[in-house]
Amino acid sequence: MSRAGNPYDNARCESFLKTLKQEEIYCREYQDIEDLRRHSSAFIDEYYNRQRLHSALGYLSPEAFEATASDNGGRAARMSFLRHKEIYPNDLPA
Repeated sequence: MSRAGNPYDNARCESFLKTLKQEEIYCREYQDIEDLRRHSSAFIDEYYNRQRLHSALGYLSPEAFEATASDNGGRAARMSFLRHKEIYPNDLPA
């Protein structure tokens, strides 16, 4: 799922799946696949996006980060990753 020669593109997805497994799936027993779908959907919608703090978003939830961005006078929100310049050198302005 990454660009050719850039294995770091998939890191965000892998990080999310690790969190989903550790904080939801491994903590419950499910009756069937539909029960798993209901609980994982609730985890993502109600906890992960609204309450859980994300270090890449300045320790805000995604919902709070988006609200801050919309209150920012129309300027785009910025995220910062420690190794961004190293991992994504083509993202830098010319």
